[in-house]
Amino acid sequence: MTAPPRILCLGAMLWDVIGHSAVRVLPGADLPGRIARQPGGVALNVALALARQGLAPAMLSAVGRDPAGEALVAEAGRRGVDTRWLWRDTGLVTDSYLAIESPEGLVAAIADARALETAGTALLAPLRDGRLGDAARPWRGTLVVDGNPSAPVLTEIARDPCLADADLRIVPASPDKATRLRVLIDHPRAIFHLNRAEAEALAGRSLPDAARAAEAVLALGARRVLVTDGAGTAADAAQGAPTLTATPRPVAAIRVTGAGDSFLAAHLAAESRGATRAEALTRAMNAASDHVCGKDQPCPP
Repeated sequence: MTAPPRILCLGAMLWDVIGHSAVRVLPGADLPGRIARQPGGVALNVALALARQGLAPAMLSAVGRDPAGEALVAEAGRRGVDTRWLWRDTGLVTDSYLAIESPEGLVAAIADARALETAGTALLAPLRDGRLGDAARPWRGTLVVDGNPSAPVLTEIARDPCLADADLRIVPASPDKATRLRVLIDHPRAIFHLNRAEAEALAGRSLPDAARAAEAVLALGARRVLVTDGAGTAADAAQGAPTLTATPRPVAAIRVTGAGDSFLAAHLAAESRGATRAEALTRAMNAASDHVCGKDQPCPP
């Protein structure tokens, strides 16, 4: 019998279509650039990054049985992600994400997540029906949860006895979706991964830097909070411990979508292998910098 996965990533699994301009993009502009189609979604981005770290993640998400969905599942599997527990429906179109990036970062994006929204709490079925666990024998491992599932799904995650033994890594997906994660803010086994804008959305106010942002979310009842701030300093704040900070090395930005997901995956992988808080933060910052400069291997400064 195949052993159950020890890392699950729950949330968006879709196709990213990302246009990148080499110059600033103004409203109405028609510019040359590059357009790429690649597997994406926060949860899948994290899973792919974990696979590159040598771990064996599995997905809990919704994917249609259309040609786009079949291609997405095949590509995720080829890259080392377990897709056996996906919720799939023949009547759904596979989700997609459309973004425009410039050297200044993300200009605008639209996410079509109707498959994920339709699945609802069915995403949790493998954790409840005995395939991965149930209330009597809860699944044990790390569950990465992005902010894309509906509020009822997140509420179920917060209180479901089938997840009583799970460690949670929470990542909002966007500032607009950050507030729906308040239901998990005081979960005793949760670690929050946020950017500064998402931390500000949770805290309800502007914050000057990553350290203050992490501490503000900590004050809401979170056990531990990591906050990134683009090319600025990142922070790791934990109850009863000093706040740590780390600054990324400067690199030329080739892409920005997925940088936070690479950060989370590298941090989780480092801690799973015994790294200290400071070591894990540094490795995560380096992984995010490598992603931004367009490579999966370390980039030059």
